[in-house]
Amino acid sequence: MSELWRYLLAIAVWPGLLVAAPLGWVEVWFVRKLVARLQGRRGPPFFQPFFDFMKLLGKEMVIPVGASRAAFLAMPLISLASVTAALAIVPLPGNPIPSLPGDVILLLYLLEMPVLCEVLAGYVSGSIYGQVAAMREAILSLAYNLPFLVAIIAMAQHVGSFQMRALQGAAFSPITVIAGITFLLALPARLKTNPFSIANAEHEVVGDALVEYSGPALGFFKLSHAIELVLLTQLFAVIFVPPTAWALLTNVVYLAIGFALLAGITLLATTTGRLRLTQAFRFYWVWGGLASAATLAATLVW
Repeated sequence: MSELWRYLLAIAVWPGLLVAAPLGWVEVWFVRKLVARLQGRRGPPFFQPFFDFMKLLGKEMVIPVGASRAAFLAMPLISLASVTAALAIVPLPGNPIPSLPGDVILLLYLLEMPVLCEVLAGYVSGSIYGQVAAMREAILSLAYNLPFLVAIIAMAQHVGSFQMRALQGAAFSPITVIAGITFLLALPARLKTNPFSIANAEHEVVGDALVEYSGPALGFFKLSHAIELVLLTQLFAVIFVPPTAWALLTNVVYLAIGFALLAGITLLATTTGRLRLTQAFRFYWVWGGLASAATLAATLVW
């Protein structure tokens, strides 16, 4: 198989779009169903996230007056392309793409694109509500990115390489535990769940930064978020959980870890109230900063 076909297969099929999209919808359903059960409700049927996506594809797409049509439509497409390409870099068993020198840096860059696209979408739409939500997301990202980036960079420093496969093959050590906790600290904010769902606080700003989006454009943003669930949970498993000797078993373990992470984050979201922006920012710069400092100190000791 030529190198070009390897990349196309990884992006389009495994671990790319054709597999990640259905898995993302399953994870969205899992989160919504668990929230409903914790609140004493039945919750949505299994195929509801897929039905929601298909319904959005069939609806009219309204572009606000005064918004740049090209920029307005480009944001969801760039976001979806970025998360799909980032997932293709993650060395899940069976991924046909070989590890590239410095692909950790490329992955970190691609991970920031969906956040940037949502922030820009809020401003491009021209809506005051979208702009308020975009401002909140931009400010919060400055806080939660500290522990998130430090956790991954510390693991790269620990193994002496910025290749994803080197991180995956790292021997289990105290750094793995400390960096893993630091990573988990940032995960609820990256997934926009309580108590850090500040940017999409519908009771305060009507909606999130995508308040003016509708139809297929909104559908692609929703799909991008679903794939981001898969990407972030599997990224944690790949970096911090040693693989087994069998590829299929490793994928099953990674998948189970992903659902366990979502269950824990969902339990946190349903049992806590939303913080104010200043409280969340202070939390990440204090506790996230301490966790980051401990992680960096651990890399000097071990």
